[in-house]
Amino acid sequence: MILSESDASRFADSFIDYFSNTGRIDEYLLKVKSDRIAKMPSALPGFGPEDDLFGDFDRHPSDMKIKVVSVKGKALSEQYSGRLQITMSHVFEDSIPGKSLKWMVYEENTDTIIGFIRFGSPTINSKPRNDWLGTVPDLGRFNRHAIMGFVIVPTQPFGFNYLGGKLLAMLCCSHEAREELNKKYDANICLFETTSLYGSTKSSSQYDGLKPYMRYKGLTDSDFTPLLHDSVFQKLNKEFTALNNNKCIVKEDASSRKLKIQSKMISLIKNSLGDVEKLKQFNDAILSAKNLTQQKRFYMSTYGFKNSREVILGEQETLVKAENYDRFSIDQIVSWWRKKASRRYESLREDGRLRMEREIFEKDTDPTFDIIR
Repeated sequence: MILSESDASRFADSFIDYFSNTGRIDEYLLKVKSDRIAKMPSALPGFGPEDDLFGDFDRHPSDMKIKVVSVKGKALSEQYSGRLQITMSHVFEDSIPGKSLKWMVYEENTDTIIGFIRFGSPTINSKPRNDWLGTVPDLGRFNRHAIMGFVIVPTQPFGFNYLGGKLLAMLCCSHEAREELNKKYDANICLFETTSLYGSTKSSSQYDGLKPYMRYKGLTDSDFTPLLHDSVFQKLNKEFTALNNNKCIVKEDASSRKLKIQSKMISLIKNSLGDVEKLKQFNDAILSAKNLTQQKRFYMSTYGFKNSREVILGEQETLVKAENYDRFSIDQIVSWWRKKASRRYESLREDGRLRMEREIFEKDTDPTFDIIR
């Protein structure tokens, strides 16, 4: 497929306009988030989705009961998506190929949501993971034993007041999580991994300080272009499809389909542009977009097993429990969190720094709002 000069130039302008005016990853995420929030329907007063989120900020952690709910069925899935949309700073995608398990975490006494989790198939390649394994693993075997956390988002200010992000991260490493995943996918999970939302922007993350549950293993590589979102991508995809005899420019069953479509668009534009100056502007815009991405902090958990590496590599077949294996139950995790959260809460209360209002994304969200979540 070769584009005409006019089509290539027009498509190039779309990428140039989208990426050239954003200098940092947090600016990019806020731009994308604002576009998505602007399209959400307005709720009637007193009936907003924020009412489902935890709001009893006078409650001490010792007076809380934590409950995990697996998201199944249309109604609960819509609740998960709607409440997560107004909570997290970056845009999430509902349709993700591969494994998927969603949890909503509740404070049971108030029957309100304190966080969201989504497990999924790990990324194909990861330098910190390969360094830990000592090699690039066989993907088929690796996928049977590993899972990744893509959404680990506390509601706010539950996250700030009560170390909510750390609680959710540890729940991802629980025996209950791996048992549910094993049952759903006939797997034998013994490795959990996740990355920080930002890398060099932040020198730490909510996943730090969680030994033995989770450990930092290094920085990922970062050479990729952020995805176009929503109306910009949909408009371009529709036009490329029309020019390709109404066929998608990548295979319909391709994994990471949106990423592959965008990569194909970029390749076609580069190969079709004859205008040297416009091609330079386009290449500069793509390079600028890649500079938005960063090396992310990579974390992993072996669920309290001492030989996860050997099992993943096929050197051993049977998982062996480590001495701290029992600490990975939800009851033990909540007990550990409650002690840490109590000290955090009492310190904030004594200093007058408790946040007492729900923090959500709305159409009039202040652009200076702390969006890192």
